[in-house]
Amino acid sequence: MTDAISRACGKCELCSAETELSLFEVPASGDRTDNDIALCGTCQAQIADTATLDVNHWRCLNDSMWSTVPAVQVMAARMLKELSSETWAQDLLDMMYLDEDTQAWVDAANAEAALDADAAPTLDSNGAQLAAGDTVVIIKDLNVKGTSFVAKRGTAVRNIALTNNPEHIEGRVNGTRIVILSCYVKKS
Repeated sequence: MTDAISRACGKCELCSAETELSLFEVPASGDRTDNDIALCGTCQAQIADTATLDVNHWRCLNDSMWSTVPAVQVMAARMLKELSSETWAQDLLDMMYLDEDTQAWVDAANAEAALDADAAPTLDSNGAQLAAGDTVVIIKDLNVKGTSFVAKRGTAVRNIALTNNPEHIEGRVNGTRIVILSCYVKKS
C-alpha cells in the first residue's frame, strides 16, 4: 500500500487531492502485480457509483492521463470512456496514447464491462441495430446545441460511437464531435 502512496508523493494519482488517500486496485486480467494506485475518497466513491459522477471533478484527467504508471493510464482511460458524452472527455480520449500492453488492459476491461451491461441495442429510425464504427445518414436537419451550425439532412456520419444510452450515438459533423439521437439517423 505504501508503495503506491509514496510513488504518488501523498497525492491522489487521478485528481492530486492530498486527503483520504487509500489504495485502489485497478481490475486486471491475469496475474498483474502493478495494478494498485493511490486514490482519494472522492475519486473512489465516484468510480464505485458512476451515477454520482461530478463531471467537473474529472477534468483532472487532462493531467493524469499522461502518467507513466500503466494502472493510472488505464483508470484515466476508463473514466474518460465513462464520460465520453462530454466533448472535452472525448477529445482527451482521442489524444490519449497507450502502449500495446496498456491498451490491451483497457480493451479487456471495456469488453468485460460490455458483457456486464444489460444495455438495450441502439436502433436507427428504421429499427436496424447500430454498432460502433457504422456509417449513418442524418434524416432530418438538426440544430446542434452549443454551436452555430445545423447538421443537414443527408449528411453521412462515419465511424459512429455508441454511448451508454441506447438512444444516443456520437459522431463528427463539420469537424465537431456531437451526440445525435438515434431516431434521426438511418444506417447506410
